[in-house]
Amino acid sequence: MATLLYRLGRASFRHRRLVLVLWIAVLAALGASAAAFSGPTASNFTMPGTESQRALDALAEQFPQAAGATGTIVVAAPEGQALTSADNRAAIQALTKEAGALPGVVAAVDPFQAGAVSRDGRHALVQVQFAETSDKVTDAQRTAYENSGKSARAAGLRVEHGGEVMTTEPEVGGTEALGVAVAAMVLVITFGSLVAAGMTLLNALIGVGAGMAGLYALSSTIELTSTAPVLALMLGLAVGIDYSLFITSRHRQNLLDGLDPEDAAARAVGTAGSAVVFAGATVVIALAGLAVVGIPFLTVMGLAASGTVALAVLVAITLQPALLGFAGLRILPRKQRGAEPDPAAARPGFGFRWAYVVTRWRVPFIVAGVLVLGGLAVPAAQMRLALPDAGTAAEDTTARKAYDLTSEGFGPGFNGRLAAVVTGESAEATTRVAQEAAAAMQTVKGVVAVTPPQLNASGTTALLGVIPATGPTDEATETLVHDIRAKVKDIGDVSLTGQTAVGIDVSAKLSDALPVYLLLVVGLSVLLLMLVFRSVLVPIKAALGFLLTVGSTFGITVAVFQRGLLSGLLGVDTPGPLVSFLPILLIGILFGLAMDYQVFLVSRMREDFVHGDTARQATISGMGHGARVVTAAALIMISVFGGFVLMDDAIIKSMGFALALGVAVDAFVVRMTIVPAVMSLLDDRAWWLPRWLSRILPNVDIEGEGLREHLDREVPQGAVRV
Repeated sequence: MATLLYRLGRASFRHRRLVLVLWIAVLAALGASAAAFSGPTASNFTMPGTESQRALDALAEQFPQAAGATGTIVVAAPEGQALTSADNRAAIQALTKEAGALPGVVAAVDPFQAGAVSRDGRHALVQVQFAETSDKVTDAQRTAYENSGKSARAAGLRVEHGGEVMTTEPEVGGTEALGVAVAAMVLVITFGSLVAAGMTLLNALIGVGAGMAGLYALSSTIELTSTAPVLALMLGLAVGIDYSLFITSRHRQNLLDGLDPEDAAARAVGTAGSAVVFAGATVVIALAGLAVVGIPFLTVMGLAASGTVALAVLVAITLQPALLGFAGLRILPRKQRGAEPDPAAARPGFGFRWAYVVTRWRVPFIVAGVLVLGGLAVPAAQMRLALPDAGTAAEDTTARKAYDLTSEGFGPGFNGRLAAVVTGESAEATTRVAQEAAAAMQTVKGVVAVTPPQLNASGTTALLGVIPATGPTDEATETLVHDIRAKVKDIGDVSLTGQTAVGIDVSAKLSDALPVYLLLVVGLSVLLLMLVFRSVLVPIKAALGFLLTVGSTFGITVAVFQRGLLSGLLGVDTPGPLVSFLPILLIGILFGLAMDYQVFLVSRMREDFVHGDTARQATISGMGHGARVVTAAALIMISVFGGFVLMDDAIIKSMGFALALGVAVDAFVVRMTIVPAVMSLLDDRAWWLPRWLSRILPNVDIEGEGLREHLDREVPQGAVRV
């Protein structure tokens, strides 16, 4: 691999103008395709095979007028007044009529006729039925809905708009740019050169731009969830900058060692580029492996992000050496340009000093690291999963205000209404089953009310509303859903659905898939690292370190987002369950990123070990040479992911926080502390591999041993390469 990448790097350097033009053309073509073919993204999370999804599909086919998104306009009278007064009643009836005439709306229900007025007479709910599902409601329709009720407000009433229709896509704006700005500062400090920093950042931006454009170009043919592009952007930026950083760092070191720019770039791609390809492959495999879980929206998210990462790798090993050719010696700080290499003048940096300390006090470092990370993982045992609702939205949003106002007037259960779908062969049979189901559900503990059945035109499908006593994400509501299903399973064809039931079904299926996926990822890490490092103990140690990273990350995320510890500092207005797909997504992403640092640090240790250093010397050397670049890479990833914490969207905020935290824990505690301590403790045994296994495993040559032999054959002994 190293020899092949060496040739690719040399060719890209020599034909740099052609490479640059080709990438610009690719970016322009993908951008034009995105502008021409991009389609809407979906904000709903479907789960084929679940009861709630089967009920939704039945509604869409048999009862389409009830299958669209619902909106709830909450109206409240001032303290001391009642909505039943003549003036207030007239204002609400005018609001109902206005809502019914909005674009995309099928009907709006008068709260006085539906009995949707609170006992104190101060609150009322105007139910609005849209023709399309929430992801197909246009921005113009949603804006018209949100702007309705001005006359009611003029009459002194408070009007807030909520419901499924207010589910919007997260917007990528200026807050994420802060992470990129911090990453740029880290690059300038690391390289000491604006040219090197700017070129590395430009390379990453071209890669992520091409990846995002390609993703949006496909959005008209595949159902793209609203979080998929944000995840792709998050990962594409982080790994794109990091991969370019690794190659640029090795190129600069080659220049300082006296190589000419072309050979320095080619060798950088052949050595650091090999690690980039392998690290990128682990991220791609882990993310694409989400398809094994069998959940469509998670599969799309994984494939979207893995495609962006794959493009980042391709850009790094082709465009980066081309840009290095344009930069020449300007890639170095001014004081280093033209200076003769002087190995004797080099002083051990922080990485060497830290490695000496860690390897000397290895047992205390191992024990302390394991105990601290194990302790931080404890809260993960209480982790609860759910799809987010308006109750966790920012307090200043109208959806959150409507949620709180509904809870205040009617109770939290009115924010998570369930829907029972009854199907039968005839109108008589459907009506009979619906009445039996309604009576049975009314006896279940935790049910506040069951609305009378509404039948479709043919009378073969009936819809009943079920009001729980507790909120959508409460544990009691989850128990209630299971109790209702158990109660009606023998009555007839009755299915329970609604946004709350969908969330419960999604969470249950994801929870069941989590152990399987974790086992898959850990097993994959052991096999891949065994292939790369030709060792048995190094992969096992890496997998155990990854489990420490995941456990502590889950624990801290639960403490902040679920329990509310320091949540105010992160802008988390209301703690609650973690979004259902966060754990499984976090495992896939952190696995890939953890292997990045494992490869970049341990590959240098193995490189020095196979060239004659003792195991301890190789460990110190690998840490010393890799610590600076891994530190910079980790800080860049933390900055990029941390920028997404500033978004208002609860899903993106929790994803950004968990990823930034996971990278920090894995890079600084696991890979740069526990790993060298364990490697020093294992000594030569770290590189043990049975002979029979050595014969079976192919040699991928990630350390570039084959490349050195190739170069030695090209340059006769005693000759000087210039």
